[in-house]
Amino acid sequence: MTSTDIQYISSASNALLKDLRRLVQDNTGYRKQGRIWLEGDHLCRAALARGVRPEFAVFAESFWQSAAPEWSQHSPRNIVVADALFAALSPLESPARMGFAVPLPAQPDIAPGIATVILDRVQDAGNVGAILRCAAAFGFSQVIAIKGTAALWSPKVLRAGMGAHFGLRLVEAVEEGALDALAVPIITTSSHAGELLHVSRLPWPCAWALGHEGQGVSEELAHRAALSVRIAQPGGEESLNVATAAAICLHASASTHAG
Repeated sequence: MTSTDIQYISSASNALLKDLRRLVQDNTGYRKQGRIWLEGDHLCRAALARGVRPEFAVFAESFWQSAAPEWSQHSPRNIVVADALFAALSPLESPARMGFAVPLPAQPDIAPGIATVILDRVQDAGNVGAILRCAAAFGFSQVIAIKGTAALWSPKVLRAGMGAHFGLRLVEAVEEGALDALAVPIITTSSHAGELLHVSRLPWPCAWALGHEGQGVSEELAHRAALSVRIAQPGGEESLNVATAAAICLHASASTHAG
């Protein structure tokens, strides 16, 4: 096929569309199919900017009519479907009208000496995606997700990550023992114990461990930590959302390192 080849699909029972629906509806479907689904031009542009090329692209017919000159060159297969068929694929209230199916990147080994974020059973996809964005923004190039964490390449996490995935080394679904490979100090957070973040001497590089929304980090992971810190909350709230806490902590580390 050449980059200008177009396939029109008009049936909801088409095998490829069935596969895509399963991919979108199953949070771990990408592990079975070996591909991920990126919906919307922002995510697709973010992937292209990092050198990622789609296996195939899917366009709603109304979008393709105006966008073909720009988008047809990026994929070896361009699939055009009726708007209603694309809407049936999308979990969004307002479907984006285009998407890429991209090969699932091979999972790397844990790199021992780089700035890292550890996700310990963080289950909300929005939180996980927001943390990935913070990691990318503040120079934490590796994210390790312990089993029980939301699937990193699921459509919801990809949307919340807004393209951050493609600039990160992502290691997911690991047992806690895999952290033995890290050669940087682990820092945990607590709402009530540990040094105050703003007066702590933060090591660099390090690994920030962020825990389950309700339970925090596991006891075993807490024992691995070289340092535990808490964020000053003069307003008196009991705790912060884990993604908010991640933004504060990772920014503090980045600021210390930059200074």
